[in-house]
Parts: sequence; C-alpha cells; structure tokens
Amino acid sequence: MFPVLFEFFGIKIYTYGVLVALGVFVGYFLLLRLGKKEGLNTTHLENALLITLFFGIVFARIAYILEHPEQVGKIFDIFAIWQGGLSFFGGLIGGLLGALFSIHRYKLPLWKTADLSAIAIAIAHSIGRLGCTSAGCCYGKPFLAEDVTPGIHLSSKFPFFYVVFPEGAVAPPYMPLYPTQLVEFFGLLVIFFILLFFYRRKPFDGAVFSLYLLLYGALRFFLEFYRGVTPLIEPIGLTWNQIVSLLMVLSSFALMFVLRHEGKVKKA
Repeated sequence: MFPVLFEFFGIKIYTYGVLVALGVFVGYFLLLRLGKKEGLNTTHLENALLITLFFGIVFARIAYILEHPEQVGKIFDIFAIWQGGLSFFGGLIGGLLGALFSIHRYKLPLWKTADLSAIAIAIAHSIGRLGCTSAGCCYGKPFLAEDVTPGIHLSSKFPFFYVVFPEGAVAPPYMPLYPTQLVEFFGLLVIFFILLFFYRRKPFDGAVFSLYLLLYGALRFFLEFYRGVTPLIEPIGLTWNQIVSLLMVLSSFALMFVLRHEGKVKKA
C-alpha cells in the first residue's frame, strides 16, 4: 500500500524490507528466548538460525524469480529483495535444508528445535505479509467493486473488504483486488497464538511443528484460490503452491503418527 516508507538522502527505504526485517528479528528473539527456557545452547541455536536464514532467503528469491521472471528487469534486480519478491515455499525448502544441516552440525535436538522454529516462523511470516501488503506482491485476483481509490475498502461480500494499490506497487494499480496478503497476515497471527498455546501442552516433541504444517498448509491451500499471481496447473486446476500445501497437510498427519508412536515405544 505504501511501497516506499521514506527517503534518506535520496535513498529509498522500502516498507517491504523494513517489515520483513522486523519479522525476522521478532522471530529471532522469540526463538532464542524459547530455546533458553528449553535449556538449549543459545549460541549454537543462534548460529543454526543464521545458516537457516541464509539458505531460506536465497531459495526464496530463486523460487520467486523462477515463478515471476517478468518482474526482474535488470541483473541487479535479482538481488533487490528489499523491494519485494520472496517465495515463502522456496524459503521453506531452503530453510529446511539449512536447518537440517545446522541442527546436525551443532547437535541440537531435532524435533524440540523444530517446535520452537514453527512458532518463530509463524510470527515472522505474519509480519512479513504486512510487507507484502505494502509492496503489492502476492496480490489477489480482481474483486468486483466500484471504488478504486487506493486503500482498504469494506464490502458486503466475502471476505468483506478489498484492497486497491497505487502506482508504484507490484500489484496492478487502481484495481480492486482480494486482500490475500492481509487475510494471510491475520491467519498466521491466529496460527501463532494457537501454536504458542499448544506448545505449553504438547504431548511430544515435534507435535507443534506437525500442527504448524497442518494449519498453514490448510490456510495456504484455501488462499491460493484467491491469489492472482500463481498460474494454475491446467490438467488438475490447482497451483504448485496448493500441491505443496497438500503435501504439508499430509506430512503433518504422518509426522504426528510416527512421533506419537515413537514416544509410546520410549515410554514402554
């Protein structure tokens, strides 16, 4: 909605970059705080987080460029992540690879670390979606409405509000669109509080991470029907993101079954 937050000596400070950085810092400090309470080595946890972030950002940018090559006009644009343009699922794949490497490298408990990471990812991702709203990336499909003044507008039709972006945003300007970024922001915020509540009562390590896969997979699968940036796979009428979302949901059930069974075996 506001792509440029302010200018400093002629240098544009993009709202997207500021909000994504804020999300990363909030997730970072929350992860370290929870890790300290769990008795984990916070130095090792911090090092693992930095490696995971690096892998996640690189893969997120690569996936976005592969999905939207038309939005990269110059070679330098490939590196301009502060303007918007990161694929969450690309980041998730890269982050998982980085996490597996660093967890093994620093000998951190896998599923306990995964539980803490799921909570941190949910809040960081939620704040990051506000960055997407400011930049206009990850925008929704056209919404039937008459008021095309840039901003957020209420509506009597689901989801009861829509957005219109100004010139300079990634999204088409002066066109009513489904507010997919804001819906995902609120959805992830709800997921964060659910995970935080469940974390204090989890029956086994890995349960919080499994629940995150289930909840976010379901949320993203639903949202993809309203997003306007991801092309459909014609034979099946779904997007690649929906395929990944379904895999997340299925993986969550498989993990819950396996980890719960392992917990019962250990107790026996």
